Order: sequence, then structure tokens, then C-alpha cells
Amino acid sequence: MEMPERADIGEAPVRIHVLGRAVEVPFGLTIMKAMEYAGFRLVRGVGCRGGFCGACSTLYRRAGDYKLRPALACQATVEDGMFLAGLPFVPANRGAYDLESIEWDGVPDGRKTLLPAHYPELARCVACNTCTKACPQELAVMDYIQLALRDDLEGVARESFDCLQCGLCAVRCPADIPHYHVAQLARRVHGRYAVAPSPQLSARVAEIEAGEHHGEMDRLIGLGVPELTALYAQREIEEVAA
Repeated sequence: MEMPERADIGEAPVRIHVLGRAVEVPFGLTIMKAMEYAGFRLVRGVGCRGGFCGACSTLYRRAGDYKLRPALACQATVEDGMFLAGLPFVPANRGAYDLESIEWDGVPDGRKTLLPAHYPELARCVACNTCTKACPQELAVMDYIQLALRDDLEGVARESFDCLQCGLCAVRCPADIPHYHVAQLARRVHGRYAVAPSPQLSARVAEIEAGEHHGEMDRLIGLGVPELTALYAQREIEEVAA
């Protein structure tokens, strides 16, 4: 692929290295947009493009710096001299479990603990805080791992609520803990057994199954972006008691 002319790039292009290949891209682009601008076809490692899905986990290094830094490619912007590589998949260990068969009564499945039983590698945590430093969501990952060691499902669910499952914590962990899988199990079990069922949710599911919202869906599909944006801004948000 031929590089675009400097006039197409603008006044202040930056040079980055993608998988070892040097390319020039416009200043201010996100890593994801810069890769596409340079001709890379993103088949994996791309999803929502808005910082919500965690599919575009990336590691990069700045010129003259030894430190590897984590980022989401759809959020971080390019810097001159950046060396980067995307991580479309993190092959971390995921414990096997059947959510419906877990009897959560404080002693799940007859074991003493739930999270350490499924993820014994939790015991290898040395509290180095590398996982927290790697989190693009700025979550206190090490803190919820300490809660997981105590089998505090509510605490883990609360502290990991904004986890995107990008896997960057597991990539950097010297103890090989799959933090995001631990957190996901905690949230699933807590949501399934410890949170009271929502009567509004049950009613809405019944309405959907009865086809009561087909007409409204057809109307929404026919609206343009400005109208949908206005409706979203005017939506009613139910307050949740603390």
C-alpha cells in the first residue's frame, strides 16, 4: 500500500509503528482510526468503537521509553514515535461452571468458597497492583481481587461493574490471574442469587413476548439520528435506592 501524500495527512503528521511497520498518520486520530488510515484491515480486535466492548485491547510503547502501556485502541490517540500492537484475544483461563446449578447459600456447591474454588490462582496474588495500572477503565482491580479471596461476591460485583473484559489485567499479571473472568463469575452469581427480581423487567419481557412493542419498534427504525438522539436524552431513568 502506498503512503498518502503529506498534503493529505495535514500540517502535523505523526509517525507510528504498527506491528513493526512505520506509517505516517494524521495527528489526533485514535489508534484504531490510525491503523485503518494506514491501510490495515481490522477483522479482529474491533467492536463498538466507543469504549464499551473491550475488544480493542492494545499495548504500546513510547519512543525512548521502556515501559509498555495498556490502552483501548478506540479511545487512545496516537503519539509520535509510538510502537503498538493490538491484542484481539487474551487466552486466559476461564473456570467451567453452570450458573443454574450453583446453589448460593454461603456454601456454594458444598465447597468452602466459590471464587477461590473456581480460580485457585487467586492465592498467587502478590498485591503488586500491576492489574490496576493496566486497566483502561481505571478500576481498582487489585482491590476486587482481594475481595475475591474473601469470597465477597457483592464487593467484587460492585468494584468490577465497569469491567469491559478486555483482558489487559491478565496480560500484565505476574501471577497469571484472569481477573476479568473472576469478576464476571462474581457478577453473574450475585445477580442471579443475591439481587431481588425486578417486577418491571418481568412485565416488560411479557409485553415483548406478546408483541406489544412491534409498532413502536417500527417507528423507531424509521427515525433519523437527530430524532433518536433527542429521544435518548429525554428518556426516564428510574432511581435505584442505595
